[in-house]
Amino acid sequence: MFDELERISERPEPFEHYTASELWTNEHTSAQMLKLHLDEAGDMASRNGGFIGRSVEWIARRFKAGEGAAIADFGCGPGLYSNRLAMLGARVTGIDFSKRAIEFAGRAAAAGRLSVDYHTCNYLEFETDERFDAVLMIMCDYCALSPRQRRLMLGRFAAMLKPGGAVLLDVYSPAAFDRRTEQWGCEAVEWGGFWSPERHFVFQNTFKYVAEKVVLDKYTIVERTGVKRVYNWFQHFSPDELGREMLEAGLEIAEIHGDVAGGDYEPESSEFAVIAVKRRSSPAGA
Repeated sequence: MFDELERISERPEPFEHYTASELWTNEHTSAQMLKLHLDEAGDMASRNGGFIGRSVEWIARRFKAGEGAAIADFGCGPGLYSNRLAMLGARVTGIDFSKRAIEFAGRAAAAGRLSVDYHTCNYLEFETDERFDAVLMIMCDYCALSPRQRRLMLGRFAAMLKPGGAVLLDVYSPAAFDRRTEQWGCEAVEWGGFWSPERHFVFQNTFKYVAEKVVLDKYTIVERTGVKRVYNWFQHFSPDELGREMLEAGLEIAEIHGDVAGGDYEPESSEFAVIAVKRRSSPAGA
């Protein structure tokens, strides 16, 4: 028991473990995540319905989605952005880990006869010969990736852009990092909790890594049949820090916004969004 409690309280190195599949491919948790995505009043898995509507309108104007633009939506979930953009005339490619979410999105697209090509896969491994006017990564998905994964992702984004194309993504800010606190907690859960359909205990540890501006929410789920651990990482960026990562991939920030609905940038806000384009003089091999 003592050894297990020590493992529960163990602080890993930043991005030492990657467990995204536990959320998105597990039969039980993927169903829970889909419910959160479809909750139009909440902001847990997706933005609330009102914000998504405003965001789609802004993206459509900014990237001229109504004129047949080709758009890739990385981490598309159940198609809340992809299908709406397709309704406006865009040709959309949606990529997501969750088979359950992609199936939901595909059924909605088919019912509306929408031009959306959905792919169930880890978007870190997605490859295509198609080129896009806009590449989207929304809901701060970029912040869950390790430095190596981010370099890979940005390199692929740059390669996927048409001439004049752009990347839109949002990230957590230093102000959000400052508001997070380290904590520890335990909860006994009866049947049908988020992490398991069985009775279980959930231990949550929140760790902050000040030098790296990283926060980890570590969940240890203890069931009768065993123990599983889920690591949710959150990298935080200033605009300059994000800009340096993009430059290394041959991209440069062209616009900074408060969010992916085109709001005004506020340094004290928890998030901000950027539009990035290919550098006019890109590094060799970018």
